[in-house]
Amino acid sequence: MPLPVAQPHTPVVLGVDSSTQSTKVAVVDREAGRILGTGRAPHTVTGESGARESDPERWWQALTAAVAEGLAESGVRPTAVTGIAVAGQQHGLVALGANGRPLRPAILWNDTRSAPQAAALTEEQGANWWLERTGSVPVASLTATTWQWLREHEPRTVAATTALRLPHDHLTARLSGVAATDPGDASGTGWFHTGTGAYDPEILQLLGIDRDLLPEVAPTGATRIGTLTPEAATALGLPAGIPVAAGTGDNMAAAIGLGLGRAGLLDHPVLSLGTSGTVFAATRSRPTSPGVNGFAAADGSYLPLGCTLNCTLAVDKVAALLRLDREDATPGGRAVLLPYLDGERTPDLPHASGLLTGLRHATTPQQLLGAAYEGAAFTVLNALDELVTACGEDPTDAAVAARPLRLIGGGAQGRTWVDTVRRLSGRPVVLPAATELVALGAAALAAGAATGADPVEIATSWKSGSDIELPPLERDMGTWARIDGVLQQASPGWAAQASPGWAAQASPGWAAGGPA
Repeated sequence: MPLPVAQPHTPVVLGVDSSTQSTKVAVVDREAGRILGTGRAPHTVTGESGARESDPERWWQALTAAVAEGLAESGVRPTAVTGIAVAGQQHGLVALGANGRPLRPAILWNDTRSAPQAAALTEEQGANWWLERTGSVPVASLTATTWQWLREHEPRTVAATTALRLPHDHLTARLSGVAATDPGDASGTGWFHTGTGAYDPEILQLLGIDRDLLPEVAPTGATRIGTLTPEAATALGLPAGIPVAAGTGDNMAAAIGLGLGRAGLLDHPVLSLGTSGTVFAATRSRPTSPGVNGFAAADGSYLPLGCTLNCTLAVDKVAALLRLDREDATPGGRAVLLPYLDGERTPDLPHASGLLTGLRHATTPQQLLGAAYEGAAFTVLNALDELVTACGEDPTDAAVAARPLRLIGGGAQGRTWVDTVRRLSGRPVVLPAATELVALGAAALAAGAATGADPVEIATSWKSGSDIELPPLERDMGTWARIDGVLQQASPGWAAQASPGWAAQASPGWAAGGPA
């Protein structure tokens, strides 16, 4: 379908989605919310044995290339751009030296090497101590645990560090020359107090971090923190002086793009199927549940979130091993496949690997691929009850359970992903009409910086077409119970991490038929 044509004087904003694998830039009509053009450029991720790293300079190169492509596709004049904001992959650690450039490749959110440090921090202070302050118990993906790993393994790098940044902070500073972040992305570091809305001095002391190493925290992701510098303007082919928003993390931006927040939908669950699998909702209640990360949102509300490491990429890997198209799958039958190819974050199993059981003579390759879908979907859906509880609601309440699950991300474009989520959740599903939600949410933040309006109100006013609403299917408790039982056998600690609501429903089915 052809993109809308921009009028000569249409004011536009640029929404940047700097994800794990690539940068996407959406050129968005500021008034109507129409995406007039998009640009994309890849990143490079390296590492093995739990390591996942990326060169921040490549992020900047990808950003400049994607802006150029998006503007060219849209036909928009550079002078029509009225604001820009970056939404970035969460948790990554960028250590800068005296020259303002990275001392080493960034350590990403899906790097699991800091699992021992996460365990030590939790044991030293206790889980509740961390929950009361940050809303999250340390796991290997949080920035705080990565910093601890760096302190132990690369003390020279730590000694030379003059600034610590998250991926989106780093890019925002490249655009504006200002060291700034927002409460949403800051709440994923493990050193931000979600109750006070500021860095926690006790945690900083525990981690050996000087407050001056960190960026200032803007009130919201839509706060205008500066303008495009002449150097950045030259690199991007834009005029200097364009407003730059504080920006936020990718999940927070997706929530804005969906119209979730104080001025929009509250307590409506979202499931995002991408490199990671996430469930989240915007809420007024400050979350402190051990089953989810109690993040802040970009608009001043909160964004409790459950995240898994293995989602679409893990299933695609299984499809490649089986030499099948990703849609050539059927339900797994008796087979159970837990595709924990990179360890796992939820449940907290950083050293786990993939597991297959229940294989029979009659098992087909298509069933094995279907089992991979089921294992990945089970893992992220298991956090759903904890998410609902963190929003201050009862997951067993029929009205709450009937609330639609908004399905987004690359996986939401795939028939098998949608069918598997519907079958294992038993919930009605909504497929939002809006695409590129992270970039669209970032664009709403940019529009907020340009106009002073609330970004959620802006995103809600942007009509992107009619959502697709799918009715609930009868929940497949047999499959759910088999997967739950395998995970309990493989990881004795799983029962303590599992959502009570799901576990109560799954146990009878498991007793009736576990893996043979």
